[in-house]
Amino acid sequence: MSRDAEAGSVVLAATPIGNVEDASPRLLRLLQGADVVAAEDTRRLHGLAGRLGVKVGGRVVSYHEHNERDRADDLLDVVADGGTVVVVTDAGMPAVSDPGFRLVERAVERGLPVTAAPGASAVLTALALSGLPTDRFTFDGFVPRKAGDRNRFLGALATEPRTMVFFEAPHRVVETLGAMSQALGSDRPAAVCRELTKTYEEVLRGTLGELAALAGERAETGAGLRGEICVVVGGAPAAEVPRVEDLVPEVLDRVTAGERLKAVVAEVATAAGVPKRDLYSAALSARPAK
Repeated sequence: MSRDAEAGSVVLAATPIGNVEDASPRLLRLLQGADVVAAEDTRRLHGLAGRLGVKVGGRVVSYHEHNERDRADDLLDVVADGGTVVVVTDAGMPAVSDPGFRLVERAVERGLPVTAAPGASAVLTALALSGLPTDRFTFDGFVPRKAGDRNRFLGALATEPRTMVFFEAPHRVVETLGAMSQALGSDRPAAVCRELTKTYEEVLRGTLGELAALAGERAETGAGLRGEICVVVGGAPAAEVPRVEDLVPEVLDRVTAGERLKAVVAEVATAAGVPKRDLYSAALSARPAK
């Protein structure tokens, strides 16, 4: 997209998640040419600009979780007047577990254009490095801090068939892995990815039980998991569907006890995940002749 095309729009600009060399040429141009740069942390923005060897050309304003709703219309007024507002967070893509969503939401309400300058993503990087299926996945953000909320949150994901990606803080990762092991199963495959693209990048793979134990051991020795952390967990295995023939004895026993055949077939077939028509036909064929 050219500079003229970006004028009069909000641009969500991804910043490096670690290695500064991942910054795109477009990000550099946007930082130099934007009318306003809305930054999650203005000090980090200037630090990043210094490492990139560029000078932020426009006005810099703070834009974080505590003021994003109140500041949205002021930023969008700039866009409405034909200016370019670039949104950057501390790392990765704005609006993904970072400030930006409220601004996009309000821009849509006002009919103002929003685009993105894509780049590094901790979610996609962790997913790609995890060794777990990548064809279908979910991003579930941070696990709740309180035990009750955390257990309910994870319990609702126990049957999720897709690979799941979470963010977690270093001081909570041991507790979170233990809770995941309890709620999702200690034998569930997983990966803990930390400091992605940075000097001390590390990817630990194993079962949730193994990773919880390893994280606990490292914490006890003072070599705990530090830095930015993503936890990737394999989806729930598909339930094994029983053969229709194996369900027939249960159906016939219940019919013999006085229940109606169609009602029993409907209940048993639904619970087992088999076609009702097939089970009904099999049960009829297996009934003793009168």
